[in-house]
Amino acid sequence: MKIRVKIALATTARAQLDLYCVAPGQAQTPHRHVDQDKIYYVLEGRGRFRVGADEETVEAGEAVVARAGVEHGLVNDGRVPLVALVVVTPPPPHPPQATHDRSGLAAPDK
Repeated sequence: MKIRVKIALATTARAQLDLYCVAPGQAQTPHRHVDQDKIYYVLEGRGRFRVGADEETVEAGEAVVARAGVEHGLVNDGRVPLVALVVVTPPPPHPPQATHDRSGLAAPDK
């Protein structure tokens, strides 16, 4: 099944808004942004989010903030897709990702 995992919804000079759709078992590889904060707001599903040494389960209606320079990542350990709005500020220095970009997201375990 093909799933859209990262869609750039809007980008300005100061922020980028993405929509992440993460399949069960799929993970975002831990990474860090030197000069950018990232905010995840979960719309549907649940997942484990790691920010620095802290890890917590986040569900619909909850948010996680990864400050610039702090390693962060997520895994959908639920049974349904994890859907989240993600704000990055300032926006990445590269052009917004394509609709079906799988950058930074690992394939689900089979």
